[in-house]
Amino acid sequence: MEERRRVLVVGGNGYLGQHLLAALAAGGVVDVAFTHHREAPPRPLLHALPGLRAFRVDLRSPGDGLRAVSESFGQPHVVVNCAAISVPRECETDPAAAMATNVPSSLVSWLLSFGNDSTLLIHLSTDQVYEGVKSFYKEEDETLPVNMYGKSKVAAEKFIIEQCSNYAILRSSIIYGPQTLSPVAKSLPIQWMDSVLSQGQQVQFFNDEFRCPVYVKDMVDVVLSLTKSWLADGKAIQVLLNVGGPDRVSRLQMAESVADVRGYSHSIIKSVSASSVDRGVVSPPDISMDITKLTQMLGIKPISFQDGVRATLAAEAST
Repeated sequence: MEERRRVLVVGGNGYLGQHLLAALAAGGVVDVAFTHHREAPPRPLLHALPGLRAFRVDLRSPGDGLRAVSESFGQPHVVVNCAAISVPRECETDPAAAMATNVPSSLVSWLLSFGNDSTLLIHLSTDQVYEGVKSFYKEEDETLPVNMYGKSKVAAEKFIIEQCSNYAILRSSIIYGPQTLSPVAKSLPIQWMDSVLSQGQQVQFFNDEFRCPVYVKDMVDVVLSLTKSWLADGKAIQVLLNVGGPDRVSRLQMAESVADVRGYSHSIIKSVSASSVDRGVVSPPDISMDITKLTQMLGIKPISFQDGVRATLAAEAST
């Protein structure tokens, strides 16, 4: 009998992590485990997906907890690393913690300790590795991050490329979509915009910072597609991909989309410049990305922002 393939999601209790676990569990073809940093794994998640194995791991240490994964789960065929300090202001106030968490040195040395090339590492990076001075960055453009979060993610990319024989680095934009099985603490962009606009008071949104937000199910499809091809043929993978949606939008345009779907008046949406607000961290103005390589390589066409907003709000209404 052929052994079951094993997939480990590091940081599986986060936003993308939970959506990914739900999709992997629904597929039913692989054994799935995840790591979490808190004392206990989220109950609603384990309740909804009873087949999951949970392991407490501290990535900042020499990888406390990783040995337990090898002992009871085994060497994973695919590791998806979603763990990060991803709030730029937090990275700015504690650069050492940002580097220790965002550069996966203990995770990579654990993978190298198996002494073979049988694991694919899929690592989540960010559009914030780009300087933000032009539109539609390509993967080969220079990375010149303007904040500590971006710097820690560039350091992680370099480290993985130097150390790992098989990797896929995904430079992700803002990931949005429905809430997770075990609700995450951080505010979700579409839900937050909907809730402030629904109050009918005027709200300010930046008109001069541009991203290519990606719907969470598209992000999950990218990870599943890479996982599937690796498990099918085990052909060496060394790839760096921009993963964003097809639309370059500002926060202002995002809010307008939510208003259009919900039927709110645009008069409560006030356009302001990002420079008018001090957020305690420098933010790149335009880090929209070219996703040609993604669509050509994986044949995945992320949905438009408007359709993603519709799907997000419809999902929220049905829960």
